[in-house]
Amino acid sequence: MADSSFDIVSKVERQEVDNALNQAAKEIAQRYDFKGVGASIEWSGEKIEMRANSEERVKAVLDIFQSKLVKRGISLKALDTGEPQSSGKEYKIFGSLKEGISQDDAKKVAKIIRDEGPKGVKAQVQGDELRVSSKSRDHLQDVISLLKGKDFDFALQFVNYR
Repeated sequence: MADSSFDIVSKVERQEVDNALNQAAKEIAQRYDFKGVGASIEWSGEKIEMRANSEERVKAVLDIFQSKLVKRGISLKALDTGEPQSSGKEYKIFGSLKEGISQDDAKKVAKIIRDEGPKGVKAQVQGDELRVSSKSRDHLQDVISLLKGKDFDFALQFVNYR
């Protein structure tokens, strides 16, 4: 019998992020506490730009956007935001999306699978993803449970399970 396998990736569906951003923009436009304060959220190239007239309000814009991402099933670990920056009378926060697993992170995950996972499970780094294979599908399920129980500083998804 052939080995079963799955891939561990760190990807974000751009359309879902776009939908969350549009929902956040709608809510900001409709909320009374954001009337006349220049609060907005929009794409600025590959980054997400949030702006308002005070540091507290721009953080509230970020909070609204994060809540919309969570509702759409996107991990907040995939969103990388900076500190509020003052530019004239406005405050801005820039956010970017993190995708792909770095070589160091992939090695950490592979080491956890080797050390704590079931015997006979192999993990191979393939670019910005990790292929996990085993003869037993139960062992693969155990690896998924093991990794879901760990707290990484990046989002993980399990795809191509076969």
